[in-house]
Amino acid sequence: MLLLSGLAPLALSGCSILPDRPDVPVRRFPLNPRRPSTASPPARGRVLLVRRVRAVPGLQDFGLRRMRPDGAYEILPYEEWLAPPGDLVDAALRGWLQDSGLFSAVVGQGSRAEADLVLEMQLTVLEAAPAAGQARAGLAGVLLREGRAGTGIIGTLEAQAEAPLAADARAPEMAAAMSAALALAMGRLEADLARLAR
Repeated sequence: MLLLSGLAPLALSGCSILPDRPDVPVRRFPLNPRRPSTASPPARGRVLLVRRVRAVPGLQDFGLRRMRPDGAYEILPYEEWLAPPGDLVDAALRGWLQDSGLFSAVVGQGSRAEADLVLEMQLTVLEAAPAAGQARAGLAGVLLREGRAGTGIIGTLEAQAEAPLAADARAPEMAAAMSAALALAMGRLEADLARLAR
């Protein structure tokens, strides 16, 4: 009986209710592509409706996406966007196009405004590739014309861009580089929209 009571503290010392992993705080980053300039909207321009931007599979997680040197992808633990990437791109794209001067107004899905044109977009690429020295972003979609006769396709859109990224970049630098790549992609998308929306 004395032997068992002596072993009890040793047995209990091997059990712990504390987690094995350290308590690491999650860092969250904005996705804020910066527009180089802002133009005033035309007084009698058309209204553009931007339907909710969706992200392709693999880009729906909060975590930052990184390509490893072997080409495989990983989601960084404890390093996240402020919201799902699709939602962040949705807000950023509407703001970008509102400041483009191409449209009198840019409205989101659910607006009661009568839109002349409709933009449907997907986020197709948003990743850091430090081994390749770059971050990448891409968007693809279609521009539609709304009318009494129905909806017609004006044209398809696809824009991809890269921004430089150091091989030893950490999460804050990766997030900033992905935002920069997204800004370049949005600039190319705007140029295509200006051509299609004439």
